[in-house]
Amino acid sequence: MLIVLFSLQIIPQSICCRYGLTIGAAVVPIVRVLVWICFPVAYPISKLLDFLLGHRVALFRRAELKTLVDLHGDEAGKGGELTHDETTIIAGALELSEKTAKDAMTLISETFAIDINSKLDKGLMSLILEKGHSRVPVYYEQPTNIIGLILVKNLLTIHPEDEVPVKNITIRRIPRVLETLPLYDILNEFQKGHSHLAVVVEQCNKTEQQPSVDLADNPTTEVRVDIEGDKPPQEKSLKTKRSLRKGKSSPAGSQSYKRDKKWTKDLNSDILEINDSPLPTLPEEEKAVGIITMEDVIEELLKEEIFDETDHHFEDS
Repeated sequence: MLIVLFSLQIIPQSICCRYGLTIGAAVVPIVRVLVWICFPVAYPISKLLDFLLGHRVALFRRAELKTLVDLHGDEAGKGGELTHDETTIIAGALELSEKTAKDAMTLISETFAIDINSKLDKGLMSLILEKGHSRVPVYYEQPTNIIGLILVKNLLTIHPEDEVPVKNITIRRIPRVLETLPLYDILNEFQKGHSHLAVVVEQCNKTEQQPSVDLADNPTTEVRVDIEGDKPPQEKSLKTKRSLRKGKSSPAGSQSYKRDKKWTKDLNSDILEINDSPLPTLPEEEKAVGIITMEDVIEELLKEEIFDETDHHFEDS
């Protein structure tokens, strides 16, 4: 009995535990021969068992996968090679499908936004610089009515002494997503390049079905909100130089000319000419509750906070 135990169980397990792949690859021809020999008996028995007990695919659930990944981590002490960061990211990727925009958003009360009727004077420019954001939401009348966003890099040509109104600079459309939208869907929309920032809204009227995301219907493009028709001289000179530079670098030809005309036409169709018309507002059945960015989604994936140069945080001593 001891001979059978050592020769057929203990010794093979000890050897195959370390050299399992090598031994398995070496005996593949023998196993294939045994499969064909046992096929006439094993196949009918397997079909009978599937009929009686049901067919079960040997797949792991999400919770089982997370436990399996933790067991393969070096912190588990079982010989695994996965580092703490690797196990954390894998677990975050598995949990991301269960999280929605509400779990990762920044509350609207904690969001830094500027009024469209304000002026880019020294105080406001200093405040934008202090916040350190690359994109700043723009609201109209009340902070919950966010109608667009500005890119801070577009303010490089603006002088604080000119006190240029916010409504006279380039404003981009900002997409809206429901608070129940999964983070993977938001990440896929962010990857399309329309915008890396969106407004999270909740439906006040549950009887009407609203689209979960309007990124496809309202693509984020350059939008010009020009109420008074004024244009700062900085943007005039910048666009003039840009057009001259394009004229020098682009090859002459009818095809290039048609493409430029089409691009100009599409751009003009996205410009908001608001002279007598009111500025856009959120529908009555929707209420803005927060802002979500690409960084928020990545933080949920990493399961860690991402701090940049302008973030102020204090570690517990």
